[in-house]
Amino acid sequence: MELTIRSIGHRGDGLAEREGRAFAVPKTLPGEVVRLDDGKAPEILTPSPDRVVPVCPYFAACGGCALQHWDRERYRYWKRKLLVKALDARGIEPTVAELLDAHGAGRRRVSLHVRRIDGRWQAGFMAARTHDLCPIGRCPIVVPALQEATAIAAACGELFGDCDVAVTAADNGLDVSVKAERLKADPHLHRAPEILHRFSLARLSVNGDLAAGAAKPLVTMGTVEVPLPMRSFLQATAMGEQELARLVLEGVGKAKHVADLFCGIGPFTLRLAEKARVLAVDSDRDAMASLDAALKGAQGLKPVKLETRDLFTTPLVPSELKGFDAVVFDPPRAGAESQARALARSTVKTVVAVSCDPTSFARDATILAEGGYRFKAVTPVDQFLWSPHLETVAVFQRA
Repeated sequence: MELTIRSIGHRGDGLAEREGRAFAVPKTLPGEVVRLDDGKAPEILTPSPDRVVPVCPYFAACGGCALQHWDRERYRYWKRKLLVKALDARGIEPTVAELLDAHGAGRRRVSLHVRRIDGRWQAGFMAARTHDLCPIGRCPIVVPALQEATAIAAACGELFGDCDVAVTAADNGLDVSVKAERLKADPHLHRAPEILHRFSLARLSVNGDLAAGAAKPLVTMGTVEVPLPMRSFLQATAMGEQELARLVLEGVGKAKHVADLFCGIGPFTLRLAEKARVLAVDSDRDAMASLDAALKGAQGLKPVKLETRDLFTTPLVPSELKGFDAVVFDPPRAGAESQARALARSTVKTVVAVSCDPTSFARDATILAEGGYRFKAVTPVDQFLWSPHLETVAVFQRA
């Protein structure tokens, strides 16, 4: 079957249609003519002039990146359009800034699958749309500190069997978290220090429990060192965190009292507190304990109050929002619908929304707009290079 690719979809696949049937063809580009044969990779019959040589030798098989084969400017245009289209679908047409590149030195965390193949434990990513492992050497989009991540993950497989291994580059070493079948992993936990010492890790945890640790992993946020909880969320790149924080700080302006909602371990809280009083709220108890520990060792910050609370079910209501000059929210992919509805009824002057999903962001932005807020700035941020994942920072002000 021959198809002509018409566009790139929101997942990064080439889209085509034939006889009323839609096709999503990975790693193709608009204008290309491809041949599909069951069980085989698509054959490019007519390549696009925008096709470039991927930087990674595993790209053809690996499902980790979607768009390494596309000219960078075409890719940037498409990625910004993901946000524009999501807003257009809601009837919102603010001025969207140019895409901000925040890849920096690369991703500082990577999640790998580990399986036994041909008698050897190997680590990598799943091939696109399959459960078949694509073993890799070093991933080219991670920071240099993670160059041994695949070797570390494979070593974990030798002890714990089939597993998923997350490796994070902290300031003082690597933090490794393993998820494995307990019946197979538990009998070998006593050997975890072998991996710790072999790779000079800061910490090794298995199924959420500490297995071995020479030091508590630390990351610097603003001027403060923050201890990383096990399996903690961390922005994918250091530059991404810095750029998001910069946009947040610019957005709140001269606000003196700020609520930082879905605050996590404090990437915005700790920077905001350099100039304003902050209420930091999140439902993750481990993250809040980490932030609390960081604050106890910090100097030169304005007062920070912490509250552990599920903002999905119990958002801050208008009466609780009185007295805040600005509110920042950075929810998970599902967005912050309940909190946005409460903000829409409030008198808070400035709201800064940070989002990792254009669709849920567009919904929340619509709620704020209907509540009387106007867009002041909207900036798409690309810290997930060559993928369809996009960050957004938007500043809203009361009309």
